Amino acid sequence: MTKRTSAKYKIDRRMGENIWGRPKSPVNRREYGPGQHGQRRKGKMSDFGLQLRAKQKLKGYYGDLTERQFRRIFAEAERRRGDTGEILIGLLEQRLDAIVYRAKFVATVFAARQFVNHGHVLVNGERVNVPSYRVKEGDVVEVQQKSKQLASVLEASQLPERDVPDYIDADHSKMAATFTRVPNLSDVPYPVQMEPNLVIEYYAQN
Repeated sequence: MTKRTSAKYKIDRRMGENIWGRPKSPVNRREYGPGQHGQRRKGKMSDFGLQLRAKQKLKGYYGDLTERQFRRIFAEAERRRGDTGEILIGLLEQRLDAIVYRAKFVATVFAARQFVNHGHVLVNGERVNVPSYRVKEGDVVEVQQKSKQLASVLEASQLPERDVPDYIDADHSKMAATFTRVPNLSDVPYPVQMEPNLVIEYYAQN
């Protein structure tokens, strides 16, 4: 189980934004940070602070990835030809736990990681229990048969707070989804603005 599962709301409050768009986020009630100093007036953030915040927000959104995990994904995006920011977003969206979350098989990205870890997911008919597994265009991600009637799965598919994006073709009657293409930044339904350009600037200077 990810170390952040029980503390996921702290990420929202630390960022000062409801980064998953959840109706129960504490940011909906109070926009200041956690802890006894959370209500102090914030000064203008430096360029480094803005870059660091952009990186933390993107890492947090995908289940609070470790720095090592995130840096490895960024390094691959940087090696590829093209817009590094767009490639970074595409690589993050190709993670199996991200696909499970986007297809609305589970309610949160944290639940998606746990769901994959526990062996509930098949990719092209084969069980895969690695959340970071990279799904390719045309791959079919499916909830395995004995898990399709889990209450948490049935409830997640009916969540009104988010829709399945158009780069995933989901069939909730079969609890299966096809990853049709790698999305661009503008295709990804982030509830808040993500700024991969600032992430690139952060790593360029650190």
